[in-house]
Amino acid sequence: MKALMISKDSLLHAEIAAQGSARMPALQLVASRQGVRDAAERPLADPPDMVIFDAGDVEPGEWEIVERLVRQYPNARFMLLAREAHQDLLIRAMRAGMREVLQLPLVHRAFHEAMDRVEIETGVTRMRDGKVLAFIACKGGSGATFLATNFAYALGALADKKALVIDMHGQFGDATLYVSDQKPAMTLADVCAQINRMDGAFLESCLVHVTPNFGVLAGADDPAKAADMKPEHMDTILRVARQHYDFIVLDVGRQIDALSLRALDGADAIYPVLQLALPDIRDGRRLLDIFRSLGYPAERTRLIVNRYEKGGKLRLADLEHALGADVMHTVPNDYLSATDSVNQGIPVLQLSRGSLVARSLADLVEVVTERRVPESKGLFDRLFGRSEVEICP
Repeated sequence: MKALMISKDSLLHAEIAAQGSARMPALQLVASRQGVRDAAERPLADPPDMVIFDAGDVEPGEWEIVERLVRQYPNARFMLLAREAHQDLLIRAMRAGMREVLQLPLVHRAFHEAMDRVEIETGVTRMRDGKVLAFIACKGGSGATFLATNFAYALGALADKKALVIDMHGQFGDATLYVSDQKPAMTLADVCAQINRMDGAFLESCLVHVTPNFGVLAGADDPAKAADMKPEHMDTILRVARQHYDFIVLDVGRQIDALSLRALDGADAIYPVLQLALPDIRDGRRLLDIFRSLGYPAERTRLIVNRYEKGGKLRLADLEHALGADVMHTVPNDYLSATDSVNQGIPVLQLSRGSLVARSLADLVEVVTERRVPESKGLFDRLFGRSEVEICP
């Protein structure tokens, strides 16, 4: 959004500019004026989306000019900043058509909450009702982090969904390394330590942004910090994330603790990831037993078999019989493509578009988003460039 700032206070201008640039999409201060009279006498050729002005610079006889400004920019949203929001000021602001009045000194959380409302009203963003999908490894090395990160990337790349990965590994989480070479500025532990600041803009600013509609909240890099993460913190993070993302993919790891249980409790679906091997089947059975004891409905648990190869001594039917659950999806063994992706920190869909694992991720996106298309015009074709048609419901 493009904004006009009306204030003589250079520090306030700099503060609004800094907070605006941290938003996604950014709020850009494209022009500034020293007062409402200056703004009226020097109108912008390109009307702004928003006008932010300091009420302290408005003289008693200048409110007619404010109302003229509102008429001059009929499609703009106005935000009033006031050090003393007394009743007369509020009445004047409402008569002028303003709905956002913020107290100075500026409270950043209040500013971002107001901006969220403005963006939703203007259609810049929309309030979402995101789904939480938890990927959990039945056994170490099963490939759950690879699938969680690359699946979330696929949701954005193939289905045009806004996706977020939260790395919940209690220590030494490395989900970001699977899809990016950026160093995380903030981790899940850092967010929990500042949970009182939690809103959409703050969450967005803490991510490693891989694409405009896909980001990763890195796992804790310090075991000491991880100990301070509380279950109620996850409640707050997921509540905000649901409002701003279509899909929140949790990389739970293997640990079952208070934090991961709270996240699993709130998940819409749980994807245990395992390989077709006896150790995985044994650990998978233990994990599913835990889920049953917690009262999780069977339909919420959806098994994914990774590195699957047909013709082995163990069959999918054997695994399903041992676990008492059906396999929802299989990912073929494509070791070279997966390894190249991990070693380079590039999503496999971007690096090896023709690989078997890329096809499998495209299929999984179709299943999870419940979007069906004719076979010749599916997500696979979008991925490999054979068709430019949009996905149809």
